[in-house]
Amino acid sequence: MTQGAGQGPEVERTATLRDFRVPGYVHETGPYAQSTHPGDTVAPVEEGYPEGYTPTQRDLPVINRGDTLQVPVEPAAAAAPQPVTGPGPLYVVGDVHGYVDELIAALQEKGLIDSEGQWCAGTTRLWFLGDFTDRGPDGIGVIELVMRLSAEAAAAGGYCKALMGNHELLLLGAKRFGDTPVNSGAGTATFQAAWLLNGGQKTDMDRLQDHHLQWMARLDAVEEVDGYLLVHSDTTAYLDYGDSIEAVNDTVRETITRNDADEVWDLFRKFTKRFSFRDEGGADAVRSLLDTYGGTRIVHGHSPIPYLLGEVGSEDDEEGSGPLVEGPHVYADGLAIAMDGGVTMAGKLLVQQLPLDI
Repeated sequence: MTQGAGQGPEVERTATLRDFRVPGYVHETGPYAQSTHPGDTVAPVEEGYPEGYTPTQRDLPVINRGDTLQVPVEPAAAAAPQPVTGPGPLYVVGDVHGYVDELIAALQEKGLIDSEGQWCAGTTRLWFLGDFTDRGPDGIGVIELVMRLSAEAAAAGGYCKALMGNHELLLLGAKRFGDTPVNSGAGTATFQAAWLLNGGQKTDMDRLQDHHLQWMARLDAVEEVDGYLLVHSDTTAYLDYGDSIEAVNDTVRETITRNDADEVWDLFRKFTKRFSFRDEGGADAVRSLLDTYGGTRIVHGHSPIPYLLGEVGSEDDEEGSGPLVEGPHVYADGLAIAMDGGVTMAGKLLVQQLPLDI
C-alpha cells in the first residue's frame, strides 16, 4: 500500500533514513546509543507550544540493519473447515494503526472473514498485538471491527482477542488527561501533545466513545498461547510490573483505573521502549521474559520490520514502491518473532498463522 496525498495527516511516510533518526531518542545499544528515552526526550519548542514546553518525540527511529531473518510466507488459501472439538489454528496480527481496509483484506486473504467482513473461521484463535489507532485513517473503525469479530468468533467456538499497545495508552491518556502536565523526566509534557506528535487523528478522537475506552482499558498486556509469549513491545519493561502474566495484567489495569496522569504516563513511556531483543544480549533479554512468564518464543509488534532491517522508502521513491515485507522476522537466536510489517510506511499488514514453517 502506498501512502499519498489526500489520506489525512500522517507521521510515517516514505522518507529518507536521515528523516527517521530522531534527535534525543534512546538507542539502548548499537551505534546510535544515547542517554534519553522518547518518553523523556526534550523536543524543540514548536510553533503554538508555550515557552519551555517539551512534548514527547516520535517513537520510530531508523536503526542499522540488525541480525534479523526474513521469513517468506506464501499467500494462504481459504481456510479449511475447522474441527468442532479442540482448539483451532492460532493466528497473530501485527500493528494496524488505523488501516482498516488493509486489515479486512489481510483477514480475508487468510480465510478468517468472508466477503461481507463476517467471521468465517470457526474455532480459529486470533490475537491482535496492539496499536489499533493513530497514523492511519480509521482507528475507531479498526477497534469496532475487532470488537465485533470478538463476539462472532466466540459464538463460533473460537476467539478474537487483543493486547494493550502503547498507542492504546496514548489515546486513553489524551482523552482522559488532555493538556494536563505530566512528569516526563525532561521538562513539561502532556498526553495531548504526545498523541498528536505520534500520529493522533482528530477523526478518531471525535468518534471515541465510552465503550471504546472501556474496551481498551481492560486489554491484557501479556499472554502465553501454545508456547508463544505474546506482547506488544519488544522491551523487558514488562518485568517492572510483575513476576507472572496475571500480575502484570492486573498491575497495568489497576494503574489505568487509578487515573493518575503521571502513573499512566510512566506506563506509556515504558511500553514505548523498543529494540531490547536486538544486538548483543538480545537473546538473553528474551530469555529473561520467557523464564519469568513462560513460553519458548516471544511474538511482538511495535518495532516495524522495515526499521529492524534498516529498509525504508525515500521521498524519491516511484509510485507503488516501499519497503519490501514478505512476512514476520525471526531474530535473537530464533527466540523472537517480529510482526509489525510497517503498514504506516507502505509496508505490509501482517496476519500470520503460528507456528511458523521455518
